[in-house]
Amino acid sequence: MKLLDIFGTLKKDMNVIERELSRSIDTEHALLNETSLHLLKAGGKRLRPAFVLLGGKYGNYDLERLSNVAVPLELIHMASLVHDDVIDDAQTRRGQLTVKSKWDNRIAMYTGDYIYAKALAIVARLENPEIHRVLAKAMVQMSIGEMEQIRDFFNTDQTIRRYLLRIRRKTALLIAISCQLGGLAADAPREVTRQLYRYGYNVGMAFQIRDDVLDLCGTEKQIGKPPGSDLRQGNITLPVLYALQDNSLREPLLAEINRIHQANGETDVKQAVQMVRGSQGIEQAEVLADRYIQKAMDALKQLPSGKTQKHLQEIAHFVAKRSH
Repeated sequence: MKLLDIFGTLKKDMNVIERELSRSIDTEHALLNETSLHLLKAGGKRLRPAFVLLGGKYGNYDLERLSNVAVPLELIHMASLVHDDVIDDAQTRRGQLTVKSKWDNRIAMYTGDYIYAKALAIVARLENPEIHRVLAKAMVQMSIGEMEQIRDFFNTDQTIRRYLLRIRRKTALLIAISCQLGGLAADAPREVTRQLYRYGYNVGMAFQIRDDVLDLCGTEKQIGKPPGSDLRQGNITLPVLYALQDNSLREPLLAEINRIHQANGETDVKQAVQMVRGSQGIEQAEVLADRYIQKAMDALKQLPSGKTQKHLQEIAHFVAKRSH
């Protein structure tokens, strides 16, 4: 099932959001305009705006008001990707050259800063202080998550709990507040926004775990970047951590990871990828992702039944089984 099929009746409103995204980062500065639009034109799932709109269905649905949440959240996501690509020295994303690759690190960093600033300017149109508090807190946690990831590059001794805390900050929180803020902006009942957050958090955790599995098992065409990119960058993900728990595999896998580290990622990672694929690490990671999806479904059971609940269920199933 494709996301476009799941969004269904949201298509018209999502088209409005897409236009607002382009309009929001338009600037008379030619270079900044080009770099800002570069990632936007590469496309994306637009999950965060969709979650905002779906969350808004549980209250007083007002597209103009909701767009002042949906657009900033997608911009924040985009800005974080531009910065991530600098840290990770990534050459491609979504099958396109990254901003840092097409231009340089300095241009990429300032482009990300600009997009962050535009996001904050748009959300400032809303007078609800709780929306600003929730967003600011999440952005702080995202920054901490990025710092933790840098600190843990090539750290094969990190615990699974540490990994989960990192992806909570890096990925799950922004998806969680996308659901929550949609409800808040629409004045949905407090318990509804709480369950929306719970749903989004668990979907976000599953989303990142699935992303980490795809990095090892997907093709370059599917994921828009070379398989094993995380290992090359030193990002030790959940399937690798599980694989390292296999006593028969631990020493040779550690040796491969150390070899990649010594080469600063400028080497072939196929052997390490094959080791992880041949372990139980992939299956164990998928089992944990499924547990998070089940928790998301449990949260949905606390929400009013109807089309919106069904859409959220379908998105959760898409996240669990996605191949791109």
